[in-house]
Amino acid sequence: MIFILTAISAGQFNAQEMPEFASLNEAKLEPYKMEVTYNKTTHLLFPSPIRYVDLGSENLIANKAEDVGNVLRIKAGVRDFDEETNFSVITQDGKFYSFDVFYSSYPDTLNYDLLKLQRKHEKGYASEVLFEDLKGNSSSLTELLMKTLYENSKSTIKHLASKTFGIHLVLQSLYIHEGQFYFVVNLKNKSNLPYKINFVSFKIVDKKNLKKTVVQDKMLTPIREYFLTKTINHQSDEKAVYLLDQFTLLEDQILEIDVFEEEGGRHQKIQVENADLINAKLVKDIHLRLK
Repeated sequence: MIFILTAISAGQFNAQEMPEFASLNEAKLEPYKMEVTYNKTTHLLFPSPIRYVDLGSENLIANKAEDVGNVLRIKAGVRDFDEETNFSVITQDGKFYSFDVFYSSYPDTLNYDLLKLQRKHEKGYASEVLFEDLKGNSSSLTELLMKTLYENSKSTIKHLASKTFGIHLVLQSLYIHEGQFYFVVNLKNKSNLPYKINFVSFKIVDKKNLKKTVVQDKMLTPIREYFLTKTINHQSDEKAVYLLDQFTLLEDQILEIDVFEEEGGRHQKIQVENADLINAKLVKDIHLRLK
């Protein structure tokens, strides 16, 4: 009797202590089904620039379209392969996509527009990942913030601008959110020549050495960029949003934002003081348009 009671008590204790494990099926991410062929290329248009692509086998060949960050080209690398294969894509907005791929000599579809997916479908077929450079912040929220600021015509800064050779560079606004700066830059081309941007740089410079060749400038690399094009046509303008980690300046330092023209000399420069950084507007002051 004592043995039986002891066994029952031990069983009840073990039952109480045994954790309940959820089935991995509850976290299952359903893959898209698609066909590829050898003689034709399939294009996939994603809602955000592509950050990562992983191919399941050598039966597939894939690369990003040149000068377009959100279009993936994919085709069969081997004729008439029999085995099903797969590939995965991570986009800049933090979405993870999975695809199961089959070979077909005559695919029904060669172009896929993932922009048209409804959110109720995305939930089953795409999941969100967190990038280390965003320090755990939601990638999709960051992308939405940048898009909203890009479309926002409100100017919060009036005094930071550069104007030479018909090119007008303006720091339109500066916002702060979760320890990160959002620089909204407006570049206007009032000349009759197109302005092609070679690169944009952010660097911390010592005021005492502004007119000297400085080797101790601290270059700052934007975590994210949001813009439509790098060419500003004649008599037009374009905006860009740059995401940088929060920082402040010493008393004898300034932040320089430089825009260099490709194969040209119409270099533009803005100098930002520490007071401008400290007075950055909070993102809560704008309204996000959730779609």
